[in-house]
Amino acid sequence: MPTVYLLIRKNRVLKQLHHSLVTKGPSFLRVPAQWVPFSVKQTVLLNALSKVFHEALEDGDFEFLEDRWLEVSVIDLGLTAYVSYANDALVVAQTCEQVDVCFSGTANDLILIAARKEDPDTLFFQRRLAISGDTELGLEVKNLMDSVDWAALPKPMTVMLEQLAQFIEAGMTYTAEPEHAYKN
Repeated sequence: MPTVYLLIRKNRVLKQLHHSLVTKGPSFLRVPAQWVPFSVKQTVLLNALSKVFHEALEDGDFEFLEDRWLEVSVIDLGLTAYVSYANDALVVAQTCEQVDVCFSGTANDLILIAARKEDPDTLFFQRRLAISGDTELGLEVKNLMDSVDWAALPKPMTVMLEQLAQFIEAGMTYTAEPEHAYKN
């Protein structure tokens, strides 16, 4: 286990700081995230989606999204993007006329889903992930996400995602311990 995690596990103050970072950190990133031009966000999102769904794109598995729009909202960051499929490629837009299905959640929950640490169905029933609109289309998107072969993804991407998810999980599970627990 990395040294930082050992320090956090043993120190109550660090545990509290870790918990605050995980639970409040995304809201601190909201303003800076708004300053980033959409073209940069679009490029990053398209590159990430192209890497993650490389096989599915080659196989034409996104055809169900042609002429349809998926809205993805990261609530606590105030970020929204619209994803579609056209001319054998994914399309990411800043706006769209008609949303067919919307997935929205917090940054932490979406990272945990991406790292496969949380099941989207579980988060949906806990009301931590909202899915609205065309439920059949939403199910197709979810099934496509579930079909990704994580072993085929670039190792740095999976390692980074795994470590970030572990950090989030550990920070979310912290509960304040009574003061008397530390007195001799």
